[in-house]
Amino acid sequence: MSEVPEGLHYTKDHEWAKVESGVATVGITDHAQAELTEFVYIQLPKKGQMVKKGEMLAIVESVKNTADVYAPVSGEVVEVNSPLDDDPSIINKSPYVNGWMAKINMTDSGETSALMDAAAYRKHIGE
Repeated sequence: MSEVPEGLHYTKDHEWAKVESGVATVGITDHAQAELTEFVYIQLPKKGQMVKKGEMLAIVESVKNTADVYAPVSGEVVEVNSPLDDDPSIINKSPYVNGWMAKINMTDSGETSALMDAAAYRKHIGE
């Protein structure tokens, strides 16, 4: 069974966002990392990059597959988790704490209302 923390916002494409003071910390869910298995490469967004909700934010490559990570919210990338460049397996070990990918200064805080809460996401992944 996948870990699905309360208090986060989830997308149907298995991204999560934790919003604090208008900044969304973004990563992929425990369910997604388990499906993709061991990560070997990640292409993070650039600091200062503007992203739109639903657009590609990052690319992850695992021993099994390559997957796009989509921005759950729109805004400016204000920070990236650069340790992932050297060790993308951090995502496998800690998808919600140390494995976050980017922090986005949101341009529209209302966008999170279209995302799922933990209960809806659990239902979405069949748990």
